[in-house]
This record gives sequence, structure tokens and C-alpha cells, in this order.
Amino acid sequence: MTDLPNLEIQSHTSELDGQLVYWREGATPDDHCPVLYVHGVPTSSDEWTDFLQRTGGLAPDLQGFGRTSKRGDLDFSIGGIDHFIERFLDDRAVDRVRLVVHDWGAAALAFAQRCPQRIERVVIINAVPLLPGYRWHRIARIWRTPGLGEFAMGLTSRWTFKQISREANVTKGPLPDALVRSVASHFDQGTQRAILKLYRSSDPEVLAAAGANLASITAPALVVWGKEDPYIAPAFAEAYATALPNARARIVDRAGHWPWLDVPSLIEEIVTFLDEPNPEPEPTPLGP
Repeated sequence: MTDLPNLEIQSHTSELDGQLVYWREGATPDDHCPVLYVHGVPTSSDEWTDFLQRTGGLAPDLQGFGRTSKRGDLDFSIGGIDHFIERFLDDRAVDRVRLVVHDWGAAALAFAQRCPQRIERVVIINAVPLLPGYRWHRIARIWRTPGLGEFAMGLTSRWTFKQISREANVTKGPLPDALVRSVASHFDQGTQRAILKLYRSSDPEVLAAAGANLASITAPALVVWGKEDPYIAPAFAEAYATALPNARARIVDRAGHWPWLDVPSLIEEIVTFLDEPNPEPEPTPLGP
């Protein structure tokens, strides 16, 4: 699969539980289960284009984001994302996936803990820690504060996001213009409401409880972390790798919250890991 760098990616929409769902999809070779890419905040499936072109697979816009429904009565919480992922995979008749998560895509690890038999491999990239000891960063604390969060959302525009994004990466300048444009084009009141509800439903104790069964995810796992992430310290990469029984951490120098944008070679490194065959299970010892 690594010799097919330009797979065709198609856009799809469907109705799921009465709401519109959008996703990107590329063909998966017959000898692999698909890769499921789960984006974070405030992005959408747009952030996964370079990966999808290498691996194919599925990348949905989560509810409240991108082109998927932003209905106000939806569950914008870790549990809501967990349920959305399960329903999306069941609707697509996908039984088993290689899972890649970034930022708030970590909520998909709640699904992985409930259904570890459906997970073949895992890649965690600078993800919200479903672990003890995390305290929200400056911007998150603003969003979590009633009144102040709504005021900050009202001031957010393409220009302000571009300026704020200068701290998110190490490469000089703001995030790439295509990503900035994508975020700004979908940053309407529905997405703003989803972000506020998601953050306000996720006290540090809630995050730790959501990862209480990470040890149940026995699939091979790679934890990739930009060392200069201004939002989540690289110590949480090691903490994830410790919590998962078959994981290793890869701390990336000179990289920020979207580390593959600072170090593009990471895309190939992650694809190589996803393509590796899982080890054969140990034979069951014969009884006396």
C-alpha cells in the first residue's frame, strides 16, 4: 500500500439516525481493514487528506463539525462521539478498523475500549489525554467558562484563528492557509455550540474516567507527539504508551500540535506502522 501515494478520495453524505453525516473515503486494499481517521477541534475530515491519499479508509466529520449535522439536541460529549463512531461504522458495515485519532479524536478511544475486538491498530497523535493529571490549556479554560466562552466564540474569525494558530506549529507562520480556510468556513454557530458543550462536559475527572479501561486496547499502538505542542505536554505521550499494553511513544522534535505539518515525513512513518502485519497470537499451551 505504501507504493500508492495518490489514491482517489471521494466525498459522501448519508443520513444516520435522522442527521446528515459527511465523510471522505478512499479504497482499502483487500488484505487490510480500513483506516478510520477521527479529527479534533476545531477541524474536520479536511485535516486527513494527505493521509487518506496514502492509505484510503474513512474520515467522517464528527457531529457538530464540518459538513455533518450540527443540530442543537445532539450529544456533544465524549459519550456522544463514542456512540457516533459506533453508529457510523455499523452503518457502513465496517466491523474492524485501524484507528487514527488526533486532538479530540481521542474520544474515539472510548469506543475502542468498549469494542477492542474491532480495533486492529491504533495511532494517537497529540490527543486530548483520557488520563489522570491533565489540566485544560488557556484557550480551553476560556471556552469552558460560561459567558466568556460565548464572547470569545463571537470574536473568532478567519483572521483571529490564523493569528492564534501561530503558536500551534513550529514552522514559521500560522497553520497552512488551506487548513485555516477550512476551519473558518465551517466555524458557524453550530460548531461553536458543539465546542462549548464538548469542553464543558469534560472536567479533568471526566477525562480520566473515560480512559479508565485503556488497558483493554491490546492492539499494537503508536503514540506520536509534537514535542512543542502548546496545549498538551509530551509527558502525556508517555502516559498513553504506559496505559496501553502494546504501545510505544514517538516524541517528535521541532513539531507542534499538528506534528505532520511541521515534519511531513511523519505521514510515511505512520502509514508504515499502519501497514505492518499484526504478530501472530501466542499458541495456547497444551494441558498436562
